[in-house]
This record gives sequence, structure tokens and C-alpha cells, in this order.
Amino acid sequence: MKILEIRRHSIREIGGDHLSQRGVSLARKIGQGIGPFDFVATSTLPRAFETAIAMGFAVNGQNELMNTYGGAVEREAPWPMPFFHYSEIVKQGGAAAQYANQLMEYYARIMRRLAEGGSALMVNHGGVVELGVVACLPDEDFSTWGDAVDYCEGARLFWDDDGFARGEPLRVFVSG
Repeated sequence: MKILEIRRHSIREIGGDHLSQRGVSLARKIGQGIGPFDFVATSTLPRAFETAIAMGFAVNGQNELMNTYGGAVEREAPWPMPFFHYSEIVKQGGAAAQYANQLMEYYARIMRRLAEGGSALMVNHGGVVELGVVACLPDEDFSTWGDAVDYCEGARLFWDDDGFARGEPLRVFVSG
């Protein structure tokens, strides 16, 4: 069994590109309870890269695919929405499904490179997290997974026999 964690970046200043001090603190706190990881990748946007570093993990790669998904996907799947709604949109086979499947293929390539028992962390963005997760688990009942991911939230996916077998949402409870 291999594990993939997909998480949204931490807190940034409104409209800013970089994490706020509160965001660095949250990422540090989350990082203390996760990992280790054999491979860590982020989007190319500073807030995702900074989140992985603040969590305490070296970044092995960055991929523009995880930055954002563009206008056609945004029209079909505007963030924020519950996981269930993203899964229903992806089943329709449009631009959102094409993008979600690209994410799934990228994640699958990484999982295939890991040794048995290995793990990977992806840090990206709201909407990107949910679309990737629902593509990886097309038969999952997302009705209990809740709303869109908040800062540092995401999902843990379990890879078995050359495919994603199951997953669980990862929630963070931030005070103040």
C-alpha cells in the first residue's frame, strides 16, 4: 500500500502571493503530524511551495498543472463546492473532467515510481484538490466528505495494485 496526501496551501494575506505568519504557523503545526514523505510536489505558485517548506518537507518538484484550472473548468466547477458536487461535474465528461483526469494521471505516475509502502505529498489549491481527488476515486460516495477544502485540508488516498483504492478527507480545525 502506498499513500498520497493532497492538501491545499496554508493561509495567505488577502490577494497576496505569499503565506502570512499565521499561515506559516498553521503549516508548521500540520507538518508536525504528517509524513514522512518520499516525494513532495507543489504547484509553482509561492503559497503552495512555502506551505510544503513550512510543513518541514523538501520539495522534489513543482508542476504548473496544479496551479489553477482556467476559465472553461471554472465555469463548470467554480470553487468552492462540496466534494460531492465536484464528483457529479466530473462525471459529465466536460472540461472539468479532462482537467481532473490530467491530475489523476500525474498523481498515478508519481505513485508508480514509489516503492511499496512509500508516500507522497501534493500541495496545491482549492478546487484543484477536490477535482484531483474525485478523479482518482471515480466510484467513491463523496456525500459524506463535506464542503470544499479549507487551508491545509485535503485528502489521503491509498494506492494498491496499480490504482487508487480508497480515500479519506483530511480536515483541519483552526481557531481564531
